[in-house]
Amino acid sequence: MKKKLLRITTVPISLKILLKDQLYFMSREFEVIGVSSAGKELQDVEKDEEIRTIVLEMTREITPFKDMLSLVKMVFLLLKERPQIVHTHTPKAGIVGMVAAWICRVPYRLHTVAGLPVMEAVGKKRELLLFIERLTYACATKIYPNSKGLEEYILQNSLTTQEKLKVIGYGSSNGIDTDYFSKSEEVLQVSQNIEKDLALEDKFTFCFVGRVVKDKGIDELLYAFNALTKEYDDIALLIVGGFEEKLDPIAQESQKILQTNSSIYHIGFVNDIRPYLAMSNLFVLPTYREGFPNVVLQASAMGLASIVTNINGCNEIIKNEYNGLLVEPKDKEALLSAMKVFLHNRDLAATLSLNSRSDIMQKYERKVFHNYLLDEYKDILNA
Repeated sequence: MKKKLLRITTVPISLKILLKDQLYFMSREFEVIGVSSAGKELQDVEKDEEIRTIVLEMTREITPFKDMLSLVKMVFLLLKERPQIVHTHTPKAGIVGMVAAWICRVPYRLHTVAGLPVMEAVGKKRELLLFIERLTYACATKIYPNSKGLEEYILQNSLTTQEKLKVIGYGSSNGIDTDYFSKSEEVLQVSQNIEKDLALEDKFTFCFVGRVVKDKGIDELLYAFNALTKEYDDIALLIVGGFEEKLDPIAQESQKILQTNSSIYHIGFVNDIRPYLAMSNLFVLPTYREGFPNVVLQASAMGLASIVTNINGCNEIIKNEYNGLLVEPKDKEALLSAMKVFLHNRDLAATLSLNSRSDIMQKYERKVFHNYLLDEYKDILNA
């Protein structure tokens, strides 16, 4: 009989996107159950990954009463299912899942850290978030930061001990499917059609992919690009991603630039970002904090050089002047200067991009990562 493995995320989109193909892969060795809040994506996971899923409502915000209710429900769920391994992702699923698994004495309690909101928090909120992280890690038997930088941050802030920590492979939570993220004929055809529709064939195109929120550096990006359009009339900026106004809204000035600058194309959320990456000359992610940014892996796999901030995760994928440029976070002038470097030397993006895809294929191929994680599961079960 297969051992039972519960994979828990706060919202179903994380199971669907962040752990794509991984749940199906693990189901060959384990009885895998996906647990998350309700949503169409959970049904997609059940169908695509061929696993059983269970709805358990959790909120992304700090909601003490609802969180306690989620914890009680999680305890009852674990008592019913009796898994050998509980593996959580995302902060709220982490605290609810790890505390419940500790209460139920689940033998192996694993938590992946893929970004820490506490990095940007201050005051009492920071103190609360640090407490939540410490409690999560205390209840876990193993913690998996998905980057070396996150591991260092966790140790520097005494959130847990070195013995509990391990980075799987070179980092990441799921690796990347380099067959999918490639410039196939199909992708290039769609890309060319979009490029023609937007009349961008002769423009140097910057591309951002992600949530349109302050933490992603959108304020700095819009400032820098808006300044560039006063000097260059043959450039464009694609912003691929939706707003998230409640949690982390961008500045009013940024919203104004987004609405009035005709060289900025806010595409919104799309299911397939590949055509937009394929039609771009350079990828830009001036984010404040990351775990291990999948979108930088994706852009690099598509053969794009990048400008990213010099923070953990980003600077483990992008090496300065090798496959892109690094800038300091929250520094709009440094970002502007870096973007100008590529505009002054239009061949530089193409030159640095030659290193991008090969580096990703060597280090972060998804199938290789899945085997790393499977070996980890087997090791802890056999220890």
